[in-house]
Amino acid sequence: MGKRKKIRADSLKEQRKTQYFAILRKSPISPRKMRLVADMIRGVEVNKALDYLRYNKKHASKPMEKLLLSAIANWQKKNESIRIEDTELHVSQVMVDAGKMLKRIQPAPQGRAHRIRKRSNHVTLFVDQIQYDEELEEAFEELDNTTEESTN
Repeated sequence: MGKRKKIRADSLKEQRKTQYFAILRKSPISPRKMRLVADMIRGVEVNKALDYLRYNKKHASKPMEKLLLSAIANWQKKNESIRIEDTELHVSQVMVDAGKMLKRIQPAPQGRAHRIRKRSNHVTLFVDQIQYDEELEEAFEELDNTTEESTN
């Protein structure tokens, strides 16, 4: 391995240590249906996302709920000293990619055949802590103070 490749690989490895994610591969649900569920929980706090998934009627919500629980477990594994109740975890990223497509044939009238595509998908879910920026907090407080003064 060249020196540049080794440096790049080491930096990616260090970056992965601070990321908390779970991957679901070869899920037999079409990516379009899975994306509907993924869009519902993207950017949402973890407990709310679990509630959304638990009480949703869509078939894709069950595997997504298991995946979210797995990502939370991965976060706990890397942060054993921190209690999960004390942190504000949220779903930072959800990526749904197309997987392998099984191609089947359905007989059609007059000797023809129609192709059936059974689609699958791969889902990657990232969980992260909400980071509060102190400067941003101060700016919001100043904005609140100015609006209160203008109303009085």
